[in-house]
Amino acid sequence: MPANVSGRAYALTALSPIRDGWTSDGIAYADVVRDRLQGWNTEPNSPMTGVPNTYLCRFFVLDDVYHQSLPGAGVLDTLSDLLPVLPNALRKSVLPAEDHLKSRYLVFSSELHGGVDGDVDAYLRGMWGAIESRIREVWGWCHGFEQVTDGAGFAAYIRKCQLPAALFFNGSNDDPLAEQLKALYLKQEFTRFAVDSQGLDPATLRLRMAEFMQRVDPPNIAGPTWSPGRYRL
Repeated sequence: MPANVSGRAYALTALSPIRDGWTSDGIAYADVVRDRLQGWNTEPNSPMTGVPNTYLCRFFVLDDVYHQSLPGAGVLDTLSDLLPVLPNALRKSVLPAEDHLKSRYLVFSSELHGGVDGDVDAYLRGMWGAIESRIREVWGWCHGFEQVTDGAGFAAYIRKCQLPAALFFNGSNDDPLAEQLKALYLKQEFTRFAVDSQGLDPATLRLRMAEFMQRVDPPNIAGPTWSPGRYRL
């Protein structure tokens, strides 16, 4: 099984390179993307709540990355004494080198329901169909995105930007999102029912239970249910 698959959950991570340059106002394209993503935080809910079967997702702008493989314990103390007297060429060979990115990246990471590649393409097409205008808000500044005109093109574009997920922790179960939202709703409503029904006589309790079951309609996954992205009762 691929490392980015756990049961029927799939870890999708894509790094899309942001174009170098500035707007007419002198704002770097990467900062425009960052500002628009931060603007999503002021909305009642993330636009991604409109994308079916999204368990969890995250967006951010990656400006650069630094990686240094330092020598083992005790070696640094010795090097600190030697470095001032070492020739420059030898000093560079001793010290670890810094790694830098060639561009800034829009990082999109999503944990979704669907554990095979075909499901991922369908998910991305559905994402385009649900929030195309919001996708254009942030990906519109990325290299190659100007060629994307439809859901299939968006799926192909994200696939080109995709990275393997080597360490995938599945924090959800294998049920579709709609079923999980219904389960959360039933848990919430039953807790309320139990609290409100304390001390009722058996006849009244049976009547209230029948009313409760009719209201929450457990077999109906579509509703009533918990809204995607909701984080408070």
